[in-house]
Amino acid sequence: MTLMSASTTPSSRPAVTEREAREVAEAAREQHWRKPSFAKELFLGRFRLDLIHPHPVPEDEAAERGEEFLAKLRDFVETKVDPALIEREARIPDEVIDGLKELGAFGMKIATKYGGLGLTQVYYNKALALAGSASPAIGVLLSAHQSIGVPQPLKLFGTEEQRERFLPRCARTDISAFLLTEPDVGSDPARLATTAVPDGDDYVLDGVKLWTTNGVVADLLVVMARVPKSEGHRGGITAFVVETNSPGVTVENRNAFMGLRGIENGVTRFHQVRVPAANRVGEEGQGLKIALTTLNTGRLSLPASCVAAGKWCLKIAREWSAAREQWGKPVAHHEAVGSKISFIAATTFALEAVTDLASQMADENRNDIRIEGALAKLYASEMAWTMADELVQIRGGRGFETAESLRARGERGVPAEQLLRDLRINRIFEGSTEIMHLLIAREAVDAHLSVAGDLIDPEKSLGDKAKAGANAGAFYAKWLPKLVAGPGQLPTSYAAFKHGVDLSGHLRYVERASRKLARSTFYAMSRWQGRMESKQGFLGRIVDIGAELFAMSAACVRAEMLRSQGDHGREAYQLADVFCRQARIRIEELFTRLWTNTDDLDRKVVEGVLSGTYTWLERGVVDPSGDGPWIADATPGPSAKDNVHRPIR
Repeated sequence: MTLMSASTTPSSRPAVTEREAREVAEAAREQHWRKPSFAKELFLGRFRLDLIHPHPVPEDEAAERGEEFLAKLRDFVETKVDPALIEREARIPDEVIDGLKELGAFGMKIATKYGGLGLTQVYYNKALALAGSASPAIGVLLSAHQSIGVPQPLKLFGTEEQRERFLPRCARTDISAFLLTEPDVGSDPARLATTAVPDGDDYVLDGVKLWTTNGVVADLLVVMARVPKSEGHRGGITAFVVETNSPGVTVENRNAFMGLRGIENGVTRFHQVRVPAANRVGEEGQGLKIALTTLNTGRLSLPASCVAAGKWCLKIAREWSAAREQWGKPVAHHEAVGSKISFIAATTFALEAVTDLASQMADENRNDIRIEGALAKLYASEMAWTMADELVQIRGGRGFETAESLRARGERGVPAEQLLRDLRINRIFEGSTEIMHLLIAREAVDAHLSVAGDLIDPEKSLGDKAKAGANAGAFYAKWLPKLVAGPGQLPTSYAAFKHGVDLSGHLRYVERASRKLARSTFYAMSRWQGRMESKQGFLGRIVDIGAELFAMSAACVRAEMLRSQGDHGREAYQLADVFCRQARIRIEELFTRLWTNTDDLDRKVVEGVLSGTYTWLERGVVDPSGDGPWIADATPGPSAKDNVHRPIR
C-alpha cells in the first residue's frame, strides 16, 4: 500500500509515477520487526495481554525527577503565562519563552550529559499536557522543538560529535524546527523538490518549505532535501541540520490559522545555502526513514495535548452543568446532556490510558511501538475533537461565544470555542487521519504482504508468484485455524479484572474481536488482492476497529493498575467499564460497515463531481475566495520578500 496525495504538479516538481511513489514510501518504512508489538499482534488476531499487563511504571528516580519538574512548570504557567494575551495578540511573549528556557523546558527530552533534564517520555508528555493546558501554543512550541525538531533525530541518528555540538544549545538557548512539507508536497514525499547538491565539503541547499512550525523563531532547522545521485553520492532524500542565520535562508511569511494563534509557523526559502557535510544527519537517502522513526515516539506529544483537552472539557462540563438550570433542575440531570458528560469522562480516562501506556512502552524500549504511537495519535485527535464539540454543545450559546466577549459582559471567560479551533489541526498535524489510516493499515497487513505480497503484485514473475504461493500456503495453514477459537470464548478468562465492576468480559470481547478483525482482513485480501490498497474506506474502518480495541485494552489495564495501587481504583473500574461499553457499540457499527457501505456509490459520485456533472448544484452562491493559484509558486531562486525571522535572545 502506498501513501498518495492528488494535487496539481508544477513543472519544477519531479515527475513521479505511482509505483515510484510507492517504492519511496516503502523504502522509508522500518522493514523488520525486531521487538514484539501489542498492536501488530492485535491486528493479526492474537490478543497478547502479557505485553501490556501488568502495566509498566516509571522507575522511582525518574518519577521523582519528573514530579519535581512538573511542580516548577505548574508554578510558572500559573504565574507567568497569560493565555488570553497569547490568544489576543497571536504571539507568545518573549519573556515567557525566555522563562521556559531558564526552566529547562526546551531540554526536557535531552539527556543530562548534554545539559538537558533527561525526562522520560511519560513525564515529557505530562509536562506538555500541563503547559498546553495553559496555552496550546506553548505546548506546540515545546513539542515541535523536541519531538520532531533537532534533538530527537540527533538522539536517534546523529553522531556523538553532532550531539555534543547541537544538543547543549537546544537544551537551553536555541529553538529548533522540522522542515519537510513543501507547498505542493504533503504526504507524497517522492515529489520532494528541495535539493541539496554536493559541492566539496558542503551541500548547497535550494527550495521552499511550508508550515515550518517554530520556523519563524528557530535558530536550528532539520531540513529534508533531495541529494542528486552522482559519483560518490548515493543520493536520495537526506536530513540536514541547518543554522537559520546562514546566508540564503529567508523566512518569507508568518502563517496565521483558525486556531493555535500563538504558534510561530512560516514559509522558509533556501537559496544557495551552504551546509557543511558534517551537518548531515545519517547517510544520504536516509531522510525519510529518519523522519518516520522520529515520529514513532514524536507523535505521542499530540495525544498528550488531547488528554489535557479532555481533562479541561470534563472540568468545565462538570462545573457548568451543575450550575446551569433548565426546567427545574441542573442540565447535567437531563439525559441528553448527561450522556455527553459521561462520554467526555470515559473517553478522557481512555485517552490518558492509551497515552501513558504507549509512552511507558517507549521508555522501556522492550516493544516496537510504531503502530501503538500511530494509533494513539489517530484515536486521540479524533476523540478530543469530538469531546470539544460536545463541550461547546453543552455550553450552548456560551460555547460559541468567545472568552473575551463573555468576560466583557461579566461572565466567566471560558474559551470553549477556542479549544475547538485549537484542536482541529490535530486531525491533520503529523499525518492526517486519512494518511494515518493508510500508514497503520500498511503496518497491520505487513505479515500478509511479507508472505503473499508477490502473489498480488502484477509485475512479479510466475516463478516469484509460485514461490510466494508456497510460502503463503504454509503461513495460512498455521495461522487461520488459530482464528477460530480463543480465550475470549471462555467465561473464566481474565478473571483478575473482576473487582466489583467486571472488566473481564470486555477483555474477552477484545480477544474475540481481534480474531474477527484478522479474519475480515484476510477475507478482504482474498477478495480484492492487488486492488486492496484502493479500498481506503475498508482499510480505515479496519484501523478504527483496531484503535478502539487498543483503547479498551489500555483502559482496562490502567484501571487494574490504579486499583492495585489504591489510587481511585473503584472509580477507575467504573470509567473503564463505561468506556468499553461505549467503544463496543462503535466497534459493532464499524464491523457492519466493513461490508455494508456506500463506498462504490461514493466513487461514482466523485467521478461525477470532478467531471462537472453536478455543477448545477453549486448555483445560487458567490465564492468569497478571490483570485490566485491553488498552490503558491515554489520555484527555487533568491527571495523577493523581507526576512521575518525573529530569533529570541
